Amino acid sequence: MAEAVRHDKTARQLRLLSDALDSGRLGPVRRLVNTLSPAEIGNLLESLPPAKRTIVWGLVDAEDDGEVLVHVGDEVREGLLAEMDPDEIIAAVEDLDIDDLADLVEDLPDTVIDEVLKSMDRENRERLEQVLSYPEDTAGRLMNPDVVTVRADTTIDVVLRYLRLRGELPEHTDHLYVVSRRHQYLGRIAVAALLTNEPGTPINKLIDDEQPAIDVEESAGEVARKFSDHDWLSAPVVDDSNILLGRITIDDVVDIIREQAEHQALGAAGLDEDEDLFSPVWRAMRRRLIWLSINLATAFLAASVVGEFAGTIDRLVALAVLMPIVAGMGGNAGTQVLALMVRGLALGQVGASNVRTLLWKEIRVALLNGLALGTLLAVIVMLWFHNIGLSLVIAIALTLNLLSAAAAGVLVPLTLKRFGFDPALASSIFLTTVTDVMGFFTFLGLATLLLLQ
Repeated sequence: MAEAVRHDKTARQLRLLSDALDSGRLGPVRRLVNTLSPAEIGNLLESLPPAKRTIVWGLVDAEDDGEVLVHVGDEVREGLLAEMDPDEIIAAVEDLDIDDLADLVEDLPDTVIDEVLKSMDRENRERLEQVLSYPEDTAGRLMNPDVVTVRADTTIDVVLRYLRLRGELPEHTDHLYVVSRRHQYLGRIAVAALLTNEPGTPINKLIDDEQPAIDVEESAGEVARKFSDHDWLSAPVVDDSNILLGRITIDDVVDIIREQAEHQALGAAGLDEDEDLFSPVWRAMRRRLIWLSINLATAFLAASVVGEFAGTIDRLVALAVLMPIVAGMGGNAGTQVLALMVRGLALGQVGASNVRTLLWKEIRVALLNGLALGTLLAVIVMLWFHNIGLSLVIAIALTLNLLSAAAAGVLVPLTLKRFGFDPALASSIFLTTVTDVMGFFTFLGLATLLLLQ
């Protein structure tokens, strides 16, 4: 419900914005844009064609530029950066949090990167270099090294004096982290606990040591799963020696979850989640051509199966009418299983320990659906073509193809993952090949054996 409301709001904003742009009235456009959050501005920019996007980008308050750049896809960001001169880029990114700056820095021109690094103090420059030293999609790349730490052998009044001297807290600070003299993570203390206990209370009596720290090498997907499972707002990040390196906050995790959802939705069609909705025609064509070419090659495999039974089709024309039903039903059934598998793999719910149970469950579901739908289809074919043999053949073929689709839906993404490929990106092509080939082969093969001998 909330997602639908958000989409309606975006559509309404886009309509108002487009009307104002078409009329040439930039004042209302500026006022509308600058009432939005950076994330909402980013969403609107991605919804606009390049010409209008350029106009709106020029009307965004300069103080929001950096945050907006963080909230758009790579391809859109590339275009926005091209519209800015080096001084504008430096001013936009210099106040960003270290983790957000790490997301942007590789997209910046080399000359700008040098100037950004020069504008940073030594501590922040070292923090940025530390974050960039970790691979993408790991906890180390997500973390913000700016954390507030306290010692266990102090008291609340000492900590409060320290916080007043510090002047401000990093955004989304719900806990302070307790560390040893060697900066090893010991636990956390809620900010609320500092405010509700007596000033002389020792910190070591308030330590919450139940939240485990996240290893700096842990994958982004595993980080998101832990936040989801435990309802964390933030979590500490440590190295192999339990040295506290930084923290990850819920706003970063929400971005991960959104990116995973987009990746699954677009990857199934062979698309990149960072592709610009209005990317240049030739660039979009090149990207899609690769997967369409692979799909064309697999389509020839299915066509060759049909070609082997050309004589059968010539003798019983009804087969040509009915065979797309068997292949299409298998494809739809396999897609349902595939969606569950890709999600399960992304969430870490599917592995060697439960794949046999899962496969057996899907086989049984496919068998029951095959028997139910096969019986219904047999009745329809009997009424249509008055051929009991054809009715029997299509019922058996449909059941066999649903069984093949179930097996492929489970095994194809597992096999691709085992060989290092992205299941979300490539599974659908191989699944379609299996269901088409098996659908045509079982239907036409059984027709040849049972009806034309």
